[in-house]
Amino acid sequence: MDRLPGAVPADGVDAGVAAHYGDLFREQRALAGGQGFVDLSHRGVVTVSGPERLSWLHLLLTQHVSELPPQQATEALILSPNGHIEHALYLVDDGRTTWIHVEPGTTGELTAYLEKMKFFAQVEIADATDAYAVVHLPAGSTADASGAAAVRELPYGRDLFLPREGFAEATDGFGQAAGLWAYEALRVEGHRPRLGFETDHRTIPHELGWLETAVHLQKGCYRGQETVARVHNLGRPPRRLVFLHLDGSGEALPAHGDQVRLAADGPDGRAVGFVTTAVRHHELGPIALALVKRNTSADAPLIAGTVAAAQEIVVAP
Repeated sequence: MDRLPGAVPADGVDAGVAAHYGDLFREQRALAGGQGFVDLSHRGVVTVSGPERLSWLHLLLTQHVSELPPQQATEALILSPNGHIEHALYLVDDGRTTWIHVEPGTTGELTAYLEKMKFFAQVEIADATDAYAVVHLPAGSTADASGAAAVRELPYGRDLFLPREGFAEATDGFGQAAGLWAYEALRVEGHRPRLGFETDHRTIPHELGWLETAVHLQKGCYRGQETVARVHNLGRPPRRLVFLHLDGSGEALPAHGDQVRLAADGPDGRAVGFVTTAVRHHELGPIALALVKRNTSADAPLIAGTVAAAQEIVVAP
């Protein structure tokens, strides 16, 4: 869809889809009103089939999926032995196959790990990215999704797994395309973390609020569970995700990785965190997500890069 009229291609990890189609705020308003769709065909697609797929995935993921009902969407993480986040999986099972979409460029590493853990389980793992593409329909959309191989129903919309063959024709009835920047603005507004943006090499689920949506605290053992249990019981994750209202008097947004400091310490003060995603929202103006030290005062004014910022709590200190 980065070749549609008016499309401005995204770059970096999101290359291959449109950043916007010439009117960012109109595209956001359309999505917020249940209109249009977002091309997420750059994301990776993995399928797991076989009679033991759910019980086997249950042993590897942070989420309870052994009895996942057909068509019920969920999300899950794969952690390192030390509890750091390695993969974020967005999945749904159709009764025969578990459909998963993941960050662009991560399917190779993910499928290699799954194959390594297969042992004698009756499962078949496939990188289906070349055959299927992901499209997002916003909440309230009445578009016909009957051509999708699988659908994830979510509070904020639907993720469709569409065959790449005939992809353009299948999306013709979905209305006007909205770019990834509009989708990202609504993601930031919804405080939804994204792997590789809100995470780094040492991020644990507690820091991002993923404990509520992607981790089941009463399930059996999985890699990294000891860290999850210990930090949950102590209540002391090292950092916490915050939502930032940015000063809109300037034109520039802080970049991913820009340091966050206490405003009281000035622009040369000690960093207490970093910006993860900054966007322009059609109603809220410039906003961002950032990861800061847990003990950063929840009401302290901040500086994100060079931009003044006021914080809202996402993960309680």
